[in-house]
Order: sequence, then structure tokens, then C-alpha cells
Amino acid sequence: MADADELKIFVRGLKVEAEIGVHPHERGRTQPLSIDIELIMEPRPIRSIRDTVNYETLAASARALATGGHVDLVETFAEDLARACLADPHTRSARVRIEKPLALEGAEAAGVEVLLKR
Repeated sequence: MADADELKIFVRGLKVEAEIGVHPHERGRTQPLSIDIELIMEPRPIRSIRDTVNYETLAASARALATGGHVDLVETFAEDLARACLADPHTRSARVRIEKPLALEGAEAAGVEVLLKR
């Protein structure tokens, strides 16, 4: 990987249940979210799992946020998850996309995408 210009790590379509939303009917219950995470890493030799970001770590961060209590805005959830992804010092940027399938009647999903860079 040392010769690569870019290393991208991703998790696509992670399903979680979260207490999320600003409306009264969204409080006290969970609803589904679909989460995509994309990290751009510093190109470097990767010979073991210690040299990269484990997909399970990304999923665990998303699940921890989802079970951490009510969040009003999907934007807040996405930004908090992106910041958690930037905890790895070799991560250059974190893009998090969250779809909230039950948010808008007649739509497949509504949601947000955030990109945080170092």
C-alpha cells in the first residue's frame, strides 16, 4: 500500500436501531437507520489488522451511538460518528451517510451526509 495514492475503508448499509428525532412521536422508541461509513486513510504498508482500521470497530462506534440515548438530529449522530472515526491518527477524512427510512412518507429514505477532514 505504500505506493497507493489513497486507501479507502468502508462499511455500507449498516443497520441499527436508534432513538432519534425531534418529533414527539419519535421519543421513547427506536427506529431504523442505515449507515454508510467511508474513511480515507494515510497510504502506508498494511501487513496486519493493527496497521489499519477494523470494520468491526467502525460498526461498534455506530452501535454505541445508537444505544447511547436519544439524539434529536440525524446530523448530530452523523457528525459524532465521523468524529469517532477520526480518532485513528491515520484517518485523513471520514464521510458518514445516514438514511432514516421512516422519516418521510412517500420517500425511500431521508437523511444526511457529513464529511470531516483532518
